[in-house]
Amino acid sequence: MNNSSENNKRIAKNTLLLYFRMLFMMAVSLYTSRIVLNALGVEDFGIYNVVGGVVAMFSLLSGSLSTAISRFITYELGKEEQGNLNKIFSSAVTIQITLAAIIILFAELIGVWFLNTQMTIPVSRITASNWVFQISLLTFVINLISIPYNASIIAHEKMSAFAYISILEAIGKLITAYFISISPIDKLIFYSFLMCVIALIIRFTYGYYCRKHFDECTYSFIWDKQLLKQMFSFAGWNFIGTASAVLRDQGGNILINLFNGPIVNAARGIAFQVNNAIQGFVNNFMIALNPQITKSYAANNHKYMMTLIFQGARLSFYMLLILSLPILLNTQYILEIWLKTVPEHSTLFVQLVLILAMSESISYPLITAIQATGRIRNYQLLVGGLQLLNFPISYCLLHIGFFPEIIMIVAIILTQVCLGARLYMLQKIIKLPTKVFLKKVYLNIIIVSTLSSITPILLFRNTPDTLSKFILSSSISVICCIIIIYYIGCNSTERNFISTKTKQILRKIFTL
Repeated sequence: MNNSSENNKRIAKNTLLLYFRMLFMMAVSLYTSRIVLNALGVEDFGIYNVVGGVVAMFSLLSGSLSTAISRFITYELGKEEQGNLNKIFSSAVTIQITLAAIIILFAELIGVWFLNTQMTIPVSRITASNWVFQISLLTFVINLISIPYNASIIAHEKMSAFAYISILEAIGKLITAYFISISPIDKLIFYSFLMCVIALIIRFTYGYYCRKHFDECTYSFIWDKQLLKQMFSFAGWNFIGTASAVLRDQGGNILINLFNGPIVNAARGIAFQVNNAIQGFVNNFMIALNPQITKSYAANNHKYMMTLIFQGARLSFYMLLILSLPILLNTQYILEIWLKTVPEHSTLFVQLVLILAMSESISYPLITAIQATGRIRNYQLLVGGLQLLNFPISYCLLHIGFFPEIIMIVAIILTQVCLGARLYMLQKIIKLPTKVFLKKVYLNIIIVSTLSSITPILLFRNTPDTLSKFILSSSISVICCIIIIYYIGCNSTERNFISTKTKQILRKIFTL
């Protein structure tokens, strides 16, 4: 295995590549969201989000196996001997094809019934909703079968390919937004169809790249009982965590539909569009970081693994803080500029979703570390069990009359409870120094967040929403975040690294 310095350079290079990809995708995503919302209308936009949520509920079956596939491929690459790669890949494809057939069966039997008898959808849009359901199901299955190929690219850390293919997907969505804006037929059905076509194109692109560059990505039917037993055992326990995440996000979306209707679903959909654009920056960092955490564990490099966990937790949060603070200060103004029609409840949903994303980001490296060990039974029973509380608690609160945003507040609180549970389990499994983590990561994050927020809040709390306020408050909040993160959030080694890289970049710029 390469030394730590080379691995750090690889992480930095891969993260930079993914950031260029993310900047493009974020711009496209925000632009297309506006076009799609205006073309579909608030009601149809809400219907698309909630019907897609019903289909996504069936990822209860697929998400756990997807995580298992990524973990087994990456772990095998971290070992000195990699003879089982083709066996793992072929087994993964076989599992996904089998799983796709099972999901289609369950979706047609249960999903169609639920859509037509339980959900709050205007009678005039029931037929269109059923079309959306069937097309979304096909899109979901196509994406499901792409997972082993996607996992191989990430495991091999070929982030340039991952970035380029994702940019191709973003361009496809931009073209889709244009077509539905001029479509003479039902825009909701046509939009669903075009999203399915994009998924099919991306599926074949992933397959072509992997077969050309990775020897193990040639599929042949393999039924290795021992390997399948290991993968299903891992996936079986991971199912609890997957179920809790899906029930929280998509289950919460369905609860909103049952109690508040599709208009509020549209507000939640807008909030998650903003979240996806912002959180993509952290996801890119973790995509680059995760393989190194898993490979470090496979190579018994415990010290380097701990360094990655601590740095990953802090940096993930700081990235979101820098991007989220200007939005939190100017949410209503941004939504009014971005969208012609701002659905009711959108402002508070956006703010709460960003706070939830920051809360979750601390746990990302911890989750990767526990999955790297493969010892997830007790972890999932504890953490997954806690996360499963999101759905019943949210249901009870909505049932007695709470406002729809309460589901996000419940999720934020339980995220912090789950963080404590993860630290407890990792202390037992890999001897993670919990007290050190709380001091150097959690306390550090609280101090940085508080100090970064004070100045912009005090300066602009009573200022009317204008373009000048938006520019000034965003600039000051970003500057405050960067200064405080540099001097308080980073240790001396990280400050030296940042200073050196900054000087190198500036030197290159001024010598051009």
